[in-house]
Amino acid sequence: MADKFDVIFIGSGPGGYVGAIRAAQLGLKTACVEKWISKDGSKPVYGGTCLNVGCIPSKALLEASHKFVEAKHDFDDLGIQAGDVTMDVKKMMARKDKIVSNLTGGIAGLFKANGVTPIQGTGKVIGSKQVEVTDKDGKATTYEADNIVVAAGSVPVEIPPTPLVEGMVVDSTGALEFQETPKRLGVIGAGIIGLELGSVWNRLGSEVTVLEAMDSFLPMVDGAIAKETQKLLKKQGLDIQLGARVTGSEVKGEEVVVKYTDGKGDQEKTFDKLIVCVGRRPYTKGVVDDGVGVNLDERGFIHVDDHCLTSVPGVYAIGDCVRGQMLAHKASEEGIMVADIIAGHKAEMNYDAIPSVIYTFPEVAWVGMNEEEAKAAGIKVKTGAFPFAASGRAMANNATDGQAKIIADAETDRVLGMHIVGQHAGEMIAQGVIALEFGSSAEDLALTCYAHPTMSEAVHEAALAVEGHAIHMANRKKKK
Repeated sequence: MADKFDVIFIGSGPGGYVGAIRAAQLGLKTACVEKWISKDGSKPVYGGTCLNVGCIPSKALLEASHKFVEAKHDFDDLGIQAGDVTMDVKKMMARKDKIVSNLTGGIAGLFKANGVTPIQGTGKVIGSKQVEVTDKDGKATTYEADNIVVAAGSVPVEIPPTPLVEGMVVDSTGALEFQETPKRLGVIGAGIIGLELGSVWNRLGSEVTVLEAMDSFLPMVDGAIAKETQKLLKKQGLDIQLGARVTGSEVKGEEVVVKYTDGKGDQEKTFDKLIVCVGRRPYTKGVVDDGVGVNLDERGFIHVDDHCLTSVPGVYAIGDCVRGQMLAHKASEEGIMVADIIAGHKAEMNYDAIPSVIYTFPEVAWVGMNEEEAKAAGIKVKTGAFPFAASGRAMANNATDGQAKIIADAETDRVLGMHIVGQHAGEMIAQGVIALEFGSSAEDLALTCYAHPTMSEAVHEAALAVEGHAIHMANRKKKK
């Protein structure tokens, strides 16, 4: 029998590595198991999907491609003469890879600094206090732990009509590895991942068609914000087709022929590359032995309570492999909560105050309820919105697209949700998160002094607009 630990985390993604560091900081003897290994087989790779093939590399490409578009099309408005601007895709990709390498290597340093024991291999819960780890050579070692935290994450969903074909029909991971810009790019799925990846390659010159089976666009976002976002992305060149159900695909030479049905009947479109972005599924198969007694639902999610405890005492699960939004920051906060609980502290997590961000340009960010959800729940609401077109800082930034919107309870004035489409929306949404965490009223935000000139003043004005008191736009409500 190998070493015994107070807690072992299976998976070193944003849930596992953050939770492991927190547990070690709290004085627990902690280990973190990771199966991912470098291409040369020399060392484990930490950070999970987020750092390696998700959040971080995609943001590197989004930022680079946005700067390219700015230099090519927008600098002239600012008086900057940039000349003929070109993009070196291979160099952009190399920069992305370097960022990923720096961050994943940084986790190894954090483990060492905080006393977390890294264990390379594939982890499997074989008992309420036992984890079996099989290394790259097939050798299995059993470790004991008083507590086990499954943080195995998720993987892209594959669909029968579009089987993956290396280099031609790819998932989100493959879309981060293109070495040249495809002339015609198909994207299946108009969710967060599809819109971000579609935006990257659209900016670099691809003719991008997004096929979305649902009839509504971004249904989780407030209706007004979603409608404006769709309009802005269409203006940028994304061809977003709703109600388009893909029925098949075929690789013919250097092309991919996709068949789908929409309101007009059967359709067919040819692309040079096809990205399948129809969601993610929990990676739980084989992570927990059937005899342990941990319950999973029909989709593979592990059943947990509000504190991420499974049906087996001492066995927890966090992140993408349990209920809730598949978001890196949600996983991290769950990891911290579980570490605190194992260490004997009181810990809670507010699942109603988890922000979401789409890193297109402009960004789309939201937290809490949207207006449609609140009304469907029978809540009387009042709303306030403010366009960035009326913001001095937005004008100075050449970023006047979008708006900020606040949804509040009509009777109590409590903030129920905040939805923003605009430059830096992902940064500004933290104000909505804090408002929800502290049970703030719209008046609390309206009475807050914001720095001028800032993009965040749009949130201030939206809060003022809830009662018809916005300063920098015509008000439709009578002042009280």
